[in-house]
Amino acid sequence: MEKQNDTMRERLLARLPQPENIAAYREETASLLTKHEKALFWEKFLAVAVAWLGLALWMTVNSTWGSKVDTNAKIVFESFAGILLFMGGIAGVGHRISQSKVDLLKEIKQVQLQILELQASLQKQNSE
Repeated sequence: MEKQNDTMRERLLARLPQPENIAAYREETASLLTKHEKALFWEKFLAVAVAWLGLALWMTVNSTWGSKVDTNAKIVFESFAGILLFMGGIAGVGHRISQSKVDLLKEIKQVQLQILELQASLQKQNSE
């Protein structure tokens, strides 16, 4: 059992970048997280915009056009508004899932950087 844990530990540590590249890895991590944050912003913007568009269409059909359109047209517009609201809700759920993934990625990257800094300090102590 101990041997299996050692091999898994070695495989996980082998996937980390080398301690000499901590500054480059920190910059790469910062740019990656910035890119994900921008993508999350636009994903949330799209979800909210679609939901508000559906809500605005539904309110317009029921208040302004309610007496001016026939029953079939009203059903079509309300169905389309309902579909837009549903799509906005699904996009909102997708945004929340993506936000959770990015938060987890941030935590993983912080742990990786801490491990790299510990490895660098251990190597420095061993060389002295």
